[in-house]
Amino acid sequence: MSLPSFSCHGHRRACLILSAVGVVASGLSHAQSTRSVGTFAPDARLVVTGTRLPMTQDLLAADVVVIERADIEASTADSLADLLRREAGVQLSRNGGPGQSTGALLRGAAAVNTIVLVDGVRIGSATLGFAQIDGLSLAQVERVEVLRGPASSLYGADAVGGVVQVFTRQAPQRPGLEAAVAAGGYGSREASLTVGGRTGPWDLTVSAGHERSRGVSAVRPNDRFGNHHPDADGYALDSAQARVGLALAPGHRIGLVLMRSRLDAQYDGSEYLPPTYAPDNSGDFRNRLSTDVAALDWQGAIRPGLSVSARASHSVDDLRSGGQVIDRFKTVRQQQSLQVNHRLGTGLDATVALERLDESTQASGFAVDPQRKSTAAVLALAGRPGGWSWQADLRHDDPSDVGPVTTGRAGLRRALTGGWRLRALAGTTFRVPSFNDLYYPGYGVATLRPERGRSVEAGLDWRGGASSAALTVYRNRVSDLIGYEADAALCPADPAYAYGCARNIARATLQGASLAAQHQLGALGLKARLEFVDAKDDSTGQRLNRRATHQSHGSAEWRQGNWTWGAHLLHLGARPDGGVMLASETTLDLSAQWRLNRHWTLQTKLLNATDRDLQPVRDYQGLGRQAWLVLRHAGSF
Repeated sequence: MSLPSFSCHGHRRACLILSAVGVVASGLSHAQSTRSVGTFAPDARLVVTGTRLPMTQDLLAADVVVIERADIEASTADSLADLLRREAGVQLSRNGGPGQSTGALLRGAAAVNTIVLVDGVRIGSATLGFAQIDGLSLAQVERVEVLRGPASSLYGADAVGGVVQVFTRQAPQRPGLEAAVAAGGYGSREASLTVGGRTGPWDLTVSAGHERSRGVSAVRPNDRFGNHHPDADGYALDSAQARVGLALAPGHRIGLVLMRSRLDAQYDGSEYLPPTYAPDNSGDFRNRLSTDVAALDWQGAIRPGLSVSARASHSVDDLRSGGQVIDRFKTVRQQQSLQVNHRLGTGLDATVALERLDESTQASGFAVDPQRKSTAAVLALAGRPGGWSWQADLRHDDPSDVGPVTTGRAGLRRALTGGWRLRALAGTTFRVPSFNDLYYPGYGVATLRPERGRSVEAGLDWRGGASSAALTVYRNRVSDLIGYEADAALCPADPAYAYGCARNIARATLQGASLAAQHQLGALGLKARLEFVDAKDDSTGQRLNRRATHQSHGSAEWRQGNWTWGAHLLHLGARPDGGVMLASETTLDLSAQWRLNRHWTLQTKLLNATDRDLQPVRDYQGLGRQAWLVLRHAGSF
């Protein structure tokens, strides 16, 4: 959770402080489901992020949004961040357009309160405390599951707002190939290739992608820090992924996942170099972010009703940022997990899991390289008596630097007549202080307490024929918020804290409602999502920074023969940022798709069709009107 955050390129100390202010997944997260022959689209019926075991979405008490590959290709989203905003109601903290530093704000919580997983492996900076999702390419994404709400009892520290899990491309039943090339305004180019299939006991998928854009100046003229430079701040993103699996015997599979992403993004900033120490914004400022993931897992069915899974993974998040002087923030995570699933009786499942997470960092300005070792034990139960389904989780974490924490979650879902379902969920959460909060010289305080949260929610779902709707209301109370304390008298008695320190200074209430609906009326498909968020600092009564009170997305698609026409409308309400109120924004995207034959598809997109002047955060600017032309091929060998 963060209190007001500010864009602060060029102010190194302030940026580190305000970034600080501002886990392992189930061993069965690679469970395979039925797929269409010759495609890369998985079965949408199973969800693995909402519980410790794959479970059909209609049994979950939690609020989970699933985004399939077909949804990604039909969307006009220009990035993973934009896809999450449109399809899952996620608000963004983004320093400009595509490729710029981006954090996900779930249910009014800050980016530091959202866990991001890639194939069950946690990514992100332990120093800054959050994952920059601008470093992940849509070309590598098979499916996204967004767990909205309390999840610490499943994934440990920091899952206060929820969890975003990205699944990379997976093998179809028959060997096949997918390729896409695209060109758009602002000198934008994209290309991707995915090859995969199954033969005998083996399954294999390999994919690669490249995208780049000239972009616009990330910072608007006359910004408060004087960082604006009138050049275009573009980016280049290269990504690659491989997945291989071997079925050793019926019910036994060993799998390996490798993923690599390299982002090189320009931004506007200032440096204060000797001998004059005058601000200089003329340099070539860049964020170079490398993300690497490797995971080896085994799943085995010991006997009917009893299965075991084990996983070992390694991830690296390495950010080099600056102009002439380069700051580095590198996080290395080693994760291991062992999970046993036992069916105790008809409709009753029990899961026991042990996990280990070791985090080590290298960060500019630190006198030492901080480390954190954490062990966890998890007990999860799930039952399906009659028309009910229920889940209960209990987890004990023991981070080496902040002490033990126990969290829990319990939920019910009830099937009613007429396609209606009721659900309710309550849980506790916690966030460990980032390494900046604990150890950054002149700011961090090693005795900080973890932030704590208590969340309750209730939901009503309905499905009938070609229509569906879901309503969720929630309330989350978070205590011991970590923020910047300007009064040195309240900081440790050390001259290093003459200008303030990190401190547990506040409480916050995050409450709101989500409403989603879709309807198919012949050839016309309609879909809408509305988010209402009331996120306030309880000590001041002020709305938390960069949180809009409402965000909505609606789309209409018309299919006729080989043509599909679409219109997508996104509205973001006004929100406070750095002492000013940013105006609301409404953008309209238009799309048309022509299926040339069974293998080839041509798509055109017009993003921000009305050429709105977008200000994603204070003093930063997004893209204006942008046209795209996309050619895709998909087929079996």
